[in-house]
Amino acid sequence: MNYSSETGRGVPVLADPVLRLSGITKTFPGVRALSDVELALYPGQVTALVGENGAGKSTLVKILTGIYQPDGGVIEVDGQASKFPTATAASAAGVTAIHQETVLFDELTVAENIFLGHAPRGRFGLIDWTAMNARAQEILTRIGAQISPKTPLRELGIASKHLVAIARALSVDARVVIMDEPTAALSSAEIEELYELVERLKGEGKAILFISHKFDEIFRIADRYTVFRDGEMVDAGMIADVTENQLVEKMVGRAVDTIFPQRNSNPGEDVLTVAGYSHPTEFADIGFTLRRGEILGFYGLVGGGRSEFMQALFGVTKPSKGACRIDGKIAVIRSPAEAIRKGIVYVPEDRGAQGAVTAMPIFQNVTLPSLKATSHKGFVRMAEEFALARKYTERLDLRAASLDQNVGELSGGNQQKVVIAKWLATQPKVIILDEPTKGIDVGSKAAVHDFMAELAAEGLSVIMVSSEIPEILGMSDRVIVMREGRIAAEFDREGLTPETLVRAAAGYGGEAAA
Repeated sequence: MNYSSETGRGVPVLADPVLRLSGITKTFPGVRALSDVELALYPGQVTALVGENGAGKSTLVKILTGIYQPDGGVIEVDGQASKFPTATAASAAGVTAIHQETVLFDELTVAENIFLGHAPRGRFGLIDWTAMNARAQEILTRIGAQISPKTPLRELGIASKHLVAIARALSVDARVVIMDEPTAALSSAEIEELYELVERLKGEGKAILFISHKFDEIFRIADRYTVFRDGEMVDAGMIADVTENQLVEKMVGRAVDTIFPQRNSNPGEDVLTVAGYSHPTEFADIGFTLRRGEILGFYGLVGGGRSEFMQALFGVTKPSKGACRIDGKIAVIRSPAEAIRKGIVYVPEDRGAQGAVTAMPIFQNVTLPSLKATSHKGFVRMAEEFALARKYTERLDLRAASLDQNVGELSGGNQQKVVIAKWLATQPKVIILDEPTKGIDVGSKAAVHDFMAELAAEGLSVIMVSSEIPEILGMSDRVIVMREGRIAAEFDREGLTPETLVRAAAGYGGEAAA
């Protein structure tokens, strides 16, 4: 067996890649998604695919899994030219993917979800339920998931469902495992378990393509890197030979200032006052004030109740008690429509399911809450829709072929920009941004941060929910920490440290500061 002198962090690997792409090109109407790209995946190693949103990563994954067909180039498996005309063909070649948002079915059992479409068959072609449950249990045990294969999926939490999605991907005899933002819905403890799984897969000789915007993850588990920029492969190498700053510069084609935008914060009068907001199961006695031109950060650990409170403030759910005032006037908010009329808008964490209509074009998504402004005598004027959409998408530097492009065809960062543009078009008084930079690349993060600073400078009041401590410290004028559905502490930004935030969120002490 011929082994390379390069090893995957102590794991010997075969000299030849199990899968190699050469000269891959893919063009859509009005845009070239991939141009002459290359990629090599080696057994027993993790290759990190990095790049800004819109760099072509998602298109490449769809080519590898048989969803898209390349316009040109060669796919080689074990040195032999191959084609993946269908997802079934890609699976048969040993390529499987664990997506950020894998489709699962709540009404089916865990085993049924794992083997959906390729269940083991017995006599007369009928499903062999005993064999299916047994094989499902083997896979679940292998990945350390303490889940019964007979459990209905609806009874599981988000993290457990993610493990089922992983088990489903591994239910085929995979040689290449693609992990696309696999930690997006996981807690820190569950992320550690995923790292252990990756090490086991490497030990089994799997070639792993790992896609993540989190540099700590990339430098923790990757052996190699490949950088895409604007649909082209611009660099590749060993992760040990590159620094984080160098990788960022390769991604964006320029040095990125990691310092958050400088702001001369001078908040004005109170815009929003919340008192005693409570919910029977999610949060209790939430109260605070938000001033004009202020960015108020909300921090907390998973389960702290931040998103649940924001949804109640926006009228998605109803609090059991509490009151709020907008510009000093009592505001009763029973629905999102009422919240919008009163000047409160909400950019949700789950932009795909809650923030946008992905099957509709960009311009219609942006103008959807503002149809009154683009209509005349009951008829929508398309020219005015385009003008309104263009005004706000240009401010956010949206990257798309045209405003006619469906939102579902955009990268995650550009989808986020569409959702923000949609709500800004309503000219709100308060904008709630729930994890505004989750799942987007470093360049798009900087753009969102700069834009948040501009909005605050123009007098818009911003509530920012974030799990990223640097973002909380870098962008917030004040910080409210929630723990177990209650406000645990409130801090001014001056002198605030990561340790102070974590202690307050975890319940290890920390006095509130005015």
